[in-house]
Amino acid sequence: MAEAPAAERTRTNAGPGRLLIAVYLLFAIAATSRAGLQIATKFDEAPVAYLLSALAAAIYIVAAVGLARAGAAGRRVALACCSVELAGVVGVGAFSLARPDLFPDETVWSGFGSGYGYIPLVLPVLGLLWLWRTRHAPA
Repeated sequence: MAEAPAAERTRTNAGPGRLLIAVYLLFAIAATSRAGLQIATKFDEAPVAYLLSALAAAIYIVAAVGLARAGAAGRRVALACCSVELAGVVGVGAFSLARPDLFPDETVWSGFGSGYGYIPLVLPVLGLLWLWRTRHAPA
């Protein structure tokens, strides 16, 4: 089987990158919907948790756009989003276990994404691996 041309191998929106973008978009929709509903109906119950869900939703949207753009700027945006997302899910996950009183409802990142099958914990790792795999080879 012939190997894909070098230009194709470095595009973040080609091959498995399309599936990654689709998952980011799915999570963007899910997190935006859930955060919007939580903020609109019961914000006073857990404002920190619901605002963190909204932040996660925004990061998913921007990460998907960055991966889809596939240029140098898109790669930088996606790298920043995946890095912040990984730090967020680990930090919020640990914080939600230490202070469960601040997270009476599941959020995208609470419990390391347990309410979403731990996909929020795995997704940024896959994103970072994909960005590394599709990096330009040194000249």
